[in-house]
Amino acid sequence: MLDKQHPLPDTGPSLKRDHADAATLEDLRHAAESCTRCDLYRNATHLVFGEGPENAEVVLVGEQPGDKEDLAGRPFVGPAGRLLDQCLEEAGVDRDRCYVTNAVKHFKYQMRGKKRLHARPNAGEVQRCAWWLGAELELLRPKLVVALGATAVSSLLGSKVKVMRDRGNILHPEGQFDILVTIHPSALLRIREPDEKERSRASFIRDLKKIRGFLRH
Repeated sequence: MLDKQHPLPDTGPSLKRDHADAATLEDLRHAAESCTRCDLYRNATHLVFGEGPENAEVVLVGEQPGDKEDLAGRPFVGPAGRLLDQCLEEAGVDRDRCYVTNAVKHFKYQMRGKKRLHARPNAGEVQRCAWWLGAELELLRPKLVVALGATAVSSLLGSKVKVMRDRGNILHPEGQFDILVTIHPSALLRIREPDEKERSRASFIRDLKKIRGFLRH
């Protein structure tokens, strides 16, 4: 049964009743495969659930799967995921000991010619998927959750926390897990100017180093 000490995101009582007897992450993944709470499942190739060790002390939460993740059915395997791997390594954090997931489990996109371009999930889609993220956290019970970008921050903490204002801080919301706020690695990929890209990458790595420092306490 899911532990109730840390409440699930408040997405309404009907969502909280569904699959509350999931005893393992595999049970939860299986339940999520049939999720039709929003329309994103209709065009997605795969559900992209979280992955990583069940005893992970750190959970990294992104926005949603991208094109590569949707095709592979795995989180953070595209360009942003490879960059995240590199930055975690430079920060001294072993990704293999982290659980990685997303606030939204299906790829939302718009077609431009033959290309599928990322489209940001709306508030309703994020809210509908918040139950699954909350259930993952209840089963994992990590020491630290890392919110990568605005959608993850909104799903975990609501609208009062802002990424650029609060990034690099570890927040201690009452009744929830401790949360480190930072940017999504995809933001670095969009920077064209080399010096700015390098500065932003260094700042991201500094944020990630907070993980190692926090776990030593």
